[in-house]
Parts: sequence; structure tokens; C-alpha cells
Amino acid sequence: MIYLQLFLSFFKIGLFGFGGGLAILSLIQMEVEQYGWMSQQEFVDIVAVSQVTPGPIGINCATYVGYTTAGFWGSVLATTAIVLPSLIIMLSICKAYFWLNKRFQGNPYFEQTLRMLRFTVLGLIASAALLLMKPTTFIDPVSWIIFAVVAIMTILPKSFASHPILLILLSGLAGYLIYR
Repeated sequence: MIYLQLFLSFFKIGLFGFGGGLAILSLIQMEVEQYGWMSQQEFVDIVAVSQVTPGPIGINCATYVGYTTAGFWGSVLATTAIVLPSLIIMLSICKAYFWLNKRFQGNPYFEQTLRMLRFTVLGLIASAALLLMKPTTFIDPVSWIIFAVVAIMTILPKSFASHPILLILLSGLAGYLIYR
């Protein structure tokens, strides 16, 4: 019975919890209190450990709650349950994308929509980059130049170096050679 409660609770949290790990902590706390899985102090300790452990805080917290409640299999079940809704949704979106892409390949309206979505994604990435552009991030003019080169290579269509993994490796190599 405890396994079913763990699975349903964390599946529900994974399905309806939006806003990242810190936003779902209150949902996890509500489930923990509802079923009496642990004391308030134990939950606070688990949240503290989840924050310092590498990885997403919501998944870490689910893993620790599952382990504290039902041992190893409880942790596996809680972790799987909190991740499963996102996995199902993303696989469904990918399946729909591939179906649509196959069905509407060559359709100028569909291809134009995909091109416009690229600009939307580029805008979101640029927004995140602008938030990171602080004087402490870019310590000298060379780091600005590396950033500009990578940004330009990302925007250029079908450039030899527009693959994200290649850009990351080249940026890392440039940083290592310049700042070692």
C-alpha cells in the first residue's frame, strides 16, 4: 500500500507541479504531512540535503522521501513517479512533431511556422544569455569576443560549427588556451 501511495503522490506532483524544484517543495510537503511519512524536522533535513546534492532539488527530495518512507525501492518508485509525467509528455510531443513533420513535409505554411519557431527559441536563449551577462561573468574583452563568436556561429544557418556540441567544445578549448 505504501508503494502505491508513493507512486500516486509523486506522479501527481510530477504532473501538476510547475515552476521547478523549489516550487514543488510545498506539494511534496503536503503529501508527506497527509500520509505522515515523516516529521516536519525530517522533511526540513531532507530539503537541506536535496539542496546541496547535485541534481534537481525536486527529484532529489522525492528520492530521499521515498527512501526514508520505503527504503531503496521506495526511492526508485518516487523518483520514477515524479519524472514519468514529464517523460510521457515529452515523448508525446516528439511523436506528434515527427508525425506532423512527415505529414506536412513540403508544405510552405508548416515550414514557415517551424522557421518562426526557431526565432522564438533563439529569442528565449538570447534572453537567458542577457541575464547572464554581468561584469563578473565576463572578466575581460577576450571573453566578450568568445561570446560574440559563439553567438554568431549559432545564428549562421548550416555553418560548419553551428552544432551545439561542437560550439561547447570549441568554447571550452578557447577558454582553456586563453586562461590557463
